[in-house]
Amino acid sequence: MEENSLIHINLEKQRLLKEKIEEATQELELVQQETFQFESILRSHLSDLIIEEQELSVLYKELKKAKKLKRLQQKQKGKKFKVSREVKIQQKEPLKTKDPEDEKERKTLYREAMLFSHPDKFSLDHEKIELATEVTAKLIELYKNGALQELKLFHLHIMSGNALAGDNLLPTTSLELAQKDKYLENKLKDLLEQLQAAKNKHTYKVLKEYKDPMSFLQELKEYYDDRIFKLKKRTRKA
Repeated sequence: MEENSLIHINLEKQRLLKEKIEEATQELELVQQETFQFESILRSHLSDLIIEEQELSVLYKELKKAKKLKRLQQKQKGKKFKVSREVKIQQKEPLKTKDPEDEKERKTLYREAMLFSHPDKFSLDHEKIELATEVTAKLIELYKNGALQELKLFHLHIMSGNALAGDNLLPTTSLELAQKDKYLENKLKDLLEQLQAAKNKHTYKVLKEYKDPMSFLQELKEYYDDRIFKLKKRTRKA
C-alpha cells in the first residue's frame, strides 16, 4: 500500500514537471521567434555594414600578425625593421571553378554565414564581436580558396550554431539518470536557463523595452559606421 502511494506521488510529480516543461518550451519558442523576426528586419538593413565590419576585423588581425612576424624575422637576422608604407597582402591563387551558378551559390552561402557568424550581432559589445573573428577568418578563407562543398559544410556548421556554441545547455547524461523525475527536473532547469538567456539578449530587451524598437536601427548604423571607420584607419596604419 505504501509503495503504491509513493508511486502515485512520483507520477503526480512527473506530471507537474512535464506541464512546467511544456510551458517553458512554448515561452522559449515564442521569445526566440520574436527575437529572430526582429533581428531579421535589422539584418536586412545592415547586412552590408555587418559583413564589411567583420571582413575588416579579420584583415586588421592578419595585418598585425604579419607585421609581428616580419619584425621577428628581421630581429633574428639582426636587421633593423622598417615599416613599409604599403602592406602587401598575400594573395592566393584564384579558384579554378568559374561556373556562374557555383559562384552565385558560393556568394549566397558566404553572405548568409557571415551574417550568422556572430552569437549576438547587435549587442554592441566589442568583446562579443571579437569572438567571431576566428570563425569569420575561416569563412573568408573557404569563400576565396576552398571548394564549394567545403563552404557548404562550414555554412551548415555556422547556421546550426555549432561553430560558436558554448557550454551545452541540454542535459548530456539524461539517459544515464536512473530516475525519470530527476531527468525532468534537470530538463526544466536547463529550459529555464535558456529562457532567461533568451530574455536577456539585447535585441529582445530592445524589442520589449524601447518605445520604438526600430529606433535601435539608427544606433546600430552609427555603431557600425564608427567601427568601420576606425578599422579602415587601423588597417592603413598597420
